[in-house]
Amino acid sequence: MVTVWGVVAFLVIGALAGWLAGEVVRGYGFGILGNIVVGVVGALLGGLLFDAAGIGGEGGFLWTLFVAFVGAVVLLFVAGLVGRATTT
Repeated sequence: MVTVWGVVAFLVIGALAGWLAGEVVRGYGFGILGNIVVGVVGALLGGLLFDAAGIGGEGGFLWTLFVAFVGAVVLLFVAGLVGRATTT
């Protein structure tokens, strides 16, 4: 069941993961909405990657943030490669 606190937690984790990934990959964040989008998409991508690799965690806040962060970094890295390939 989806709760208000679950949605809030999802958005907070997405914002944190997106901001951290932006700092690591680009050296700056994307603003609150951009960070949330990057983090949420990164969380979905990270979940798929970790599931495909057979890596599971306890599902706590830090593990969820880590998975979302890894997915967001991969997302930004691939987006950077695609962006570079289309401009050259």
